[in-house]
Amino acid sequence: MSLNQPPCAVDPLHGVTLKALLESLVECYGWEELGRQVPINCFVHEPSMNSSLKFLRRTPWARAKVEALYIASQR
Repeated sequence: MSLNQPPCAVDPLHGVTLKALLESLVECYGWEELGRQVPINCFVHEPSMNSSLKFLRRTPWARAKVEALYIASQR
């Protein structure tokens, strides 16, 4: 990493909490579309913020997919 680049320029998730990330995606896509983009049960069947956050914190592969969708949506 260069001295000229701040850390957030390298990592687009720097300083973004999982809750803020998920809230942004739900606002942008809604639960139904989010469930289509990332087909996991916590988005498809009776979605809620709390159950989704619990699942994503415990499941690295699902969290990686959601983070990738967030990064793509920010471009």
